[in-house]
Amino acid sequence: MVRGKVQMKRIENATSRQVTFSKRRNGLLKKAYELSVLCDAEVALIIFSQKGRLYEFSSSNMPKTIERYLQHAKEERNTTIEVEQHMQHLRHEAAFMAKKIELLEKSQWKLLGHNLGACPLKELQEIDNQLERSLKNIRARKSQLFREEVEKLEAKEKFLLEENARLSEKCCGLRGRNAQEKQKGIMGSHSLSTTSSEVVTELFIGPPTTRNAS
Repeated sequence: MVRGKVQMKRIENATSRQVTFSKRRNGLLKKAYELSVLCDAEVALIIFSQKGRLYEFSSSNMPKTIERYLQHAKEERNTTIEVEQHMQHLRHEAAFMAKKIELLEKSQWKLLGHNLGACPLKELQEIDNQLERSLKNIRARKSQLFREEVEKLEAKEKFLLEENARLSEKCCGLRGRNAQEKQKGIMGSHSLSTTSSEVVTELFIGPPTTRNAS
């Protein structure tokens, strides 16, 4: 015979309810024991009947297990409280930053000349002063960049002038050596031509035959 599915609701008949309680209590105690043995787990089970009778099972020591449970529950509560406080702080910070961003956006729009119709005279004066300070800082930074650029160009110009002078001096030296070598070559050629063009002359006195014989 197939056993029907038990409906999860209170059993109205007192006798049936007591029988079911006894059976399921024993089964639950047995399962707790098996869990502690098979899985080497610390198990504590407490059951109070409808009439207030206590049934319990502990794999070790019930008071120590209960104390351990209470300590763990306390730590869990403290952790939960800390997490909640941290989340509350983060929500507060997020709201503060959102408000600050909104104010900055409004201020930026006003600095750009928008939404000025509802601004009182004092606020307009503050905006004007802020713009003046911003322009002063921009001009100062611009002048600084110009000075730095001029200094770089002057340093580059000085380097190029020195390099040009060095190259000019080197070129003059090369031209001087080339001129000296060319002059030496000309003088050497002139000396050779002079030597080859010289004619040896001797004075002979006597008949031509005597001259030829000599």
